[in-house]
Amino acid sequence: MQSLDDLLEEHSFLDPDDRYRLLIELGRGLEAMPDALKTDATLVRGCSASVWVYPTRRDDGTLHFLADSNAAITKGIIALVLTAVQDRAPDAILAIDIPAALAPFDLTKQLSSNRTQGIPNMIALIRHEAERYAG
Repeated sequence: MQSLDDLLEEHSFLDPDDRYRLLIELGRGLEAMPDALKTDATLVRGCSASVWVYPTRRDDGTLHFLADSNAAITKGIIALVLTAVQDRAPDAILAIDIPAALAPFDLTKQLSSNRTQGIPNMIALIRHEAERYAG
């Protein structure tokens, strides 16, 4: 997985259509989430598309998230969010200002409000899981 800085550098050189394609490509690169994990318990509320996020805790204490969506662009947004937090310790995740980290990508200007309305809920779910495992 690329870092947010690497993605932002690539993103800054692209025109709006190619930025959209970049998000779709990011989504295609997400680790597959088994259908059995796509349940009401893992469903992120408030998203225009169906979004599922499932946390796992690794032996080293880091959190690894499996996620999926039924919409390609939303899946790309999830991949972008996960780039900020994937495989980090819960305390490290809680220390990240995820909205600030994503702000340079200007998602609200590039995508419709329907596409971005669920981002705060995805972030809240990730933070909740990090809080659950922190300490």
